[in-house]
Amino acid sequence: GGPEFSSDGKYLFFTSDRTFNPLYGQTEWNHIYRDMQRIYLVTLAADTKSPFAPKNDEVKIETDSEGKKAAKPDTESKDEAGPAEKPAEDAGNTDDKAAKDDKDAKDAKEKGKEPVKVKVDPDGLPERLVALPAPASSYGGLQAAAGKLFYQRKGSLFAYDFEKEKETELGDFGGFRIAANGKKMLVRSRGTLAIVDLPGGKIDTKDHTLDLSGMKVHVQRQAEWSQIYHECWRQMRDFVYAPNLHGVDWPSLQNRYAALVPYVRHRADLTYVIGELIGEINLGHCYVGGGDYPKADRIKLGLLGARLSRDGSGFYRIDEILPGQNWDESLRSPLKEIGVDAHEGDFIVAIDGHPTDQLTDPYEALIGKAGRQVSLRLNSKPTAEDAREVTVIPIADEQPLYYLKWVLGNIATVDEATQGRVGYVHIPDMGVPGLNEFAKFYYPQLHKEALIVDVRGNGGGNVSPMIIERLRREPVFWTVARNGAVNLDPGGMMAGPKALLVDKYSASDGDIVSYRFRHYHLGPLIGTRTWGGVVGIRGSLPLLDGGMLTRPEFSRFDLDAKEWIMEGKGVEPDIEVENDPAREYAGIDDQLNRAIQETLQALETHPM
Repeated sequence: GGPEFSSDGKYLFFTSDRTFNPLYGQTEWNHIYRDMQRIYLVTLAADTKSPFAPKNDEVKIETDSEGKKAAKPDTESKDEAGPAEKPAEDAGNTDDKAAKDDKDAKDAKEKGKEPVKVKVDPDGLPERLVALPAPASSYGGLQAAAGKLFYQRKGSLFAYDFEKEKETELGDFGGFRIAANGKKMLVRSRGTLAIVDLPGGKIDTKDHTLDLSGMKVHVQRQAEWSQIYHECWRQMRDFVYAPNLHGVDWPSLQNRYAALVPYVRHRADLTYVIGELIGEINLGHCYVGGGDYPKADRIKLGLLGARLSRDGSGFYRIDEILPGQNWDESLRSPLKEIGVDAHEGDFIVAIDGHPTDQLTDPYEALIGKAGRQVSLRLNSKPTAEDAREVTVIPIADEQPLYYLKWVLGNIATVDEATQGRVGYVHIPDMGVPGLNEFAKFYYPQLHKEALIVDVRGNGGGNVSPMIIERLRREPVFWTVARNGAVNLDPGGMMAGPKALLVDKYSASDGDIVSYRFRHYHLGPLIGTRTWGGVVGIRGSLPLLDGGMLTRPEFSRFDLDAKEWIMEGKGVEPDIEVENDPAREYAGIDDQLNRAIQETLQALETHPM
């Protein structure tokens, strides 16, 4: 989170990544650092005491008027981390409290308050840092009030009381804001907002939730759309990596397309006009979208993870059941779950009591059934007689199952053609899903002699350096254990020949991973030229209606400083192979077959 001054101006709070505690990986001997952040404060003036300075624990003996002795702790006053006013100890809200708050605010305004003066002594500032006694984690939203510091840690709201030197968890809130007078707090949780007294303990938002159902916003659409159009024009002018915007006359284009904005009647029209404007730059990663659209509820169709066809009897035959990994919810195949016992060739004779021979389409009975229990009657023959009933939970999307089938099919093809000597890994993107697929299929195949890496259809991302770092590892020595296997060092390494499959849909970081693969001479690139879009984007600045615009802010230059690389060109393969659509439809992957051929030839030249 951003830095925050204490209410009295004596301290500055900030977060910093200074805690080093490595986590070791389970797939290989490697490490990462997480949860490095803590909250720190610095005393701005050299004579300001630390709020955590030791207290005097000596006891004074005093005599009262009757000669009796009384013990009092001899405590020294210490600097507070905020104003002296004491916050409410609960998060409730009453009319009396509200009236008192209003009176206090009025009195303060009438009397006037001295502005807080901040004194900063730069000399020795780094030595006056101290960490809050809270664990290293991920922090945000620092706000100070009433002698406390409020902050968020991993989805929860906390308060640190400097007088009590105690941290208190206030609840799970996605955001919060403290009023300027330090007496009220606005909190957000699961899409709702509430205003409570500045809390001293667990926040109870009951009876304090804001009802925004009656809030209406009057929008002047034409004025808003005009502002959004010109804002998009300005952002491209100020952020595109090439200041000359590839040589286009940007001011002239602003006026040309602005003439269309008065005729916009829908956000889709505005998106189209802006898309045409930014398309003039002829640059990848220029995207515009979002904004105010009606949000229609989608009715989720239930899917069974199977291919069905209508039999002459009118019932539906199960032609194919897609493979799944039912321990993983994202790869659940309903007809392969325990107890269903469905087989290819079986017939679905009824769905939730609806005979399928009376349906125009079996999915009529599965409308809105994704994620809900559905009764199926199955039979090995096309008749309702002696059919058995099973209960399944349909899924909303079969694409992950088709992808799994394709990957497992490619692994089987390579395994059979090479007698198990060559491995195969497909990386669908260069983000979290791609990393997961790489880890799932790369490490279990390290015992093989060679590897085919497939980035066809790779949607891009930013993790190509992590992938290439593993692919380019070189052996240093063998590790031999008396009662164990002989292994190469370092671990997590494929030392044998490699090949990379690419195509026109290897995009963005899919382009870049191909370039890196060639740069390090890891093996041949096989397939077709990659997409050719490598300019980088950092996200969208906000638009008035919540829409988005991406601005290509950086691109790639070769090490010889001669030219921009990849953008608009892609990466050419070493061995060009086009997949014929008819042959591919028949299950023949010529690109994969060529990769198998090349890796086997490489193994003959450089046996492992």
